[in-house]
This record gives sequence, C-alpha cells and structure tokens, in this order.
Amino acid sequence: MKIAFCGLGVMGAPMARHLATAGHDVTVYNRTTAKAVEWVAVHGGAHAPTPAAAARGAQLVLLCVGNDDDVRSVVYGDDGVLATMQPGSVLVDHTTASAGLARELSARCAERGVGFVDAPVSGGQAGAENGALTVMCGSDDESHFAFMRDVVAAYSRACIRLGGAGAGQLTKMVNQICIAGTVQGLAEGLDFAMRAGLDPDAVVEVISKGAAQSWQMENRSKTMVRGSFDFGFAVEWMRKDLGICFDEAERNGAELAVTRIIDGYYAEVVDAGGRRYDTSSLISRLRARVDEDGRWWPAG
Repeated sequence: MKIAFCGLGVMGAPMARHLATAGHDVTVYNRTTAKAVEWVAVHGGAHAPTPAAAARGAQLVLLCVGNDDDVRSVVYGDDGVLATMQPGSVLVDHTTASAGLARELSARCAERGVGFVDAPVSGGQAGAENGALTVMCGSDDESHFAFMRDVVAAYSRACIRLGGAGAGQLTKMVNQICIAGTVQGLAEGLDFAMRAGLDPDAVVEVISKGAAQSWQMENRSKTMVRGSFDFGFAVEWMRKDLGICFDEAERNGAELAVTRIIDGYYAEVVDAGGRRYDTSSLISRLRARVDEDGRWWPAG
C-alpha cells in the first residue's frame, strides 16, 4: 500500500519503520527535514518537503505529532495533508490529542470524501520499537477502521474500535488516568519498602504474583529503586496528556481528584529538572526526603 507517515519522533520513527519492513511504499514527512532524510537513508522509501507532498497519492496517511495545534498544522492549509488526499483514502491520527479535535477532523475529512480514524497508542517507545503498541480507535465508519487495522498490525498487538470519532482519544484519557494512579501507588510502596529495610526487588518478586501486579511493577520497579528514569514516556508529555483529561472532565463532570494531585507531583519533578525523566520518576520526590544533603534523587 502507498502510505504517508508524518512525524518521526521517538514513537513515529519506529512505527514508520515497521510499515516499511512490512513491504509498504512509505513516504515520510518530519518538521525537521534532517530526520526524514536520515530515516529514508536507513529504511528506504522517500521523504517529502511538506505534509501535502507526502500525502499525494497515498491510500493511507498516518500522523504522530505532539498536540492539537501540531495536528492542525499538518492537516490544514495548502501544505496540509487534506490538500492532496483523494476521496476514498483514510487519515489516521496516532497523536494523543483532544476528542474535540478528533470530531473536527472527522467532519472536515468527510467533506472531502476522506475517511478518518483517531487512533492514539499506548506502550511507549519500547512498544513502538518492538511493534507491540495498543491502538485505541474511534471512527464514524467501521469500514475506515477496517481499512487501517490490518496495516497498523505491523506495529500493534491490539487495535480496537471503541466507538465513533473521538472514542479513541477518550479511551487514551482513561489509560493515562489509570497509569498516573498506578505509578504513584508503586512509588509509595517501593519507598515504604526501602524505609522499612526490605529488599524492594524481593518484595516485588512476591507481590507481583498477586493482586498488586501491574505492567508498571513488572517493567519499572527495578529501575525506579535505582533512580534510573530514562525509559519510556517523558513527564512533560504525561502532563500534556493529563491536561487533556482535565479539560474533558470539565465537560463531562468526571471527578479526577487523585489524578490532579499526581499531576501536581509531576509538576514538582519538572521543577526539579526532571522534565525528560520517564513517568516512573514520581519516586524521586519521595526518595529526596531521605538524602542528607537534601538533593533530589538521583543527584543531578
């Protein structure tokens, strides 16, 4: 299939790689052209100077950029993908963005006879690299979802339609709310174990076999207790996502009291220089309290 992929960040680059490996004809666009040139040099295909040029003639156009404004910048205008997408093609947005934007894009695409699927992902950089992402989809037309599902199988272990346009983004919000609470609980538990003189690795070995088990526990506990926070999803992006959750909660009346507290903890991590730490760094603010020199942990 002829595919355009816009956005070659830590998630997008490996996702596009999986598409090329699967044999698709992939044209990439990236705001920083050097990244697109480098990607093509390694994986083949072609790069384009604008999103519109990348999307010309593509049957499927996929986006993985930063936020609502970034999405609009690559979709609309003379240089946006909608300027060249043909009727019958499908636009898929993997960006974690607002449900309102997803509904807006679905309507604008429909005006041009183009299909649309909002399809945010979960699994982090490791999931993208390993082709094991979970894709949460919303689409007003089941056939548009079916068209993209087999293609994104190249980098996903699950791809499910949850409802109409915006349902994928709403599901991703649920995902982020649950992760925030899980990571904070794990951080507090591990800190408690160390203060109690227990071996935290041994503790996790036991409790991970019971009801406390979680993906975060299995994949992040060992690095958390050693102060290593250079894995997966960055704190600054988690705070962006939680902001989207709070905006939606204002509209639907959901109470996110605990999530708001945890967002405040993430703000403390950012203020202490941990903007690019991964989300498991919540433990750093707890361990800092036991350092004699008062420094955040790990130092620096």
